[in-house]
Amino acid sequence: MIELGHVAIRVRDLEQAIRFYRDAVGLREVGRLAGGRAAVLSGGRQHHELLLVAAPAVSEAGSPRQPLYHTAWRVGEGLNALREAKARLETLGIEVAGAVDHRVSFSLYLRDPEGNQVELFADNPEVDWRTSDAWTQAPSVPMSL
Repeated sequence: MIELGHVAIRVRDLEQAIRFYRDAVGLREVGRLAGGRAAVLSGGRQHHELLLVAAPAVSEAGSPRQPLYHTAWRVGEGLNALREAKARLETLGIEVAGAVDHRVSFSLYLRDPEGNQVELFADNPEVDWRTSDAWTQAPSVPMSL
């Protein structure tokens, strides 16, 4: 099953954005990433449905520094699900720009026809994000499939 995993947004003021999505939308802050320059928030269904990335020089939508960072689509669980997605992309002739082990998930990154970044990810079945936030402290690392 394919489902939207999370949305990533560049924000000028990280603390203000966290307060908005926490207080107005009702999401819970799960943790901070990138030395505190990013935050992950969740409504409880995923390890995070929203990634906020501090980018003080962010511009209006449609510019090279637009607020939308990427959309992320969950393609399953484990590396085999991600390998299947990669094989499908290769068959279609779609370039994979990178692969990353985020500890809580494994991801492929690509661009849509408009140039927007798209992440296809599979959850890491060895990480229980419901009971531990240790994954927020572990660095993401490049990987190969």
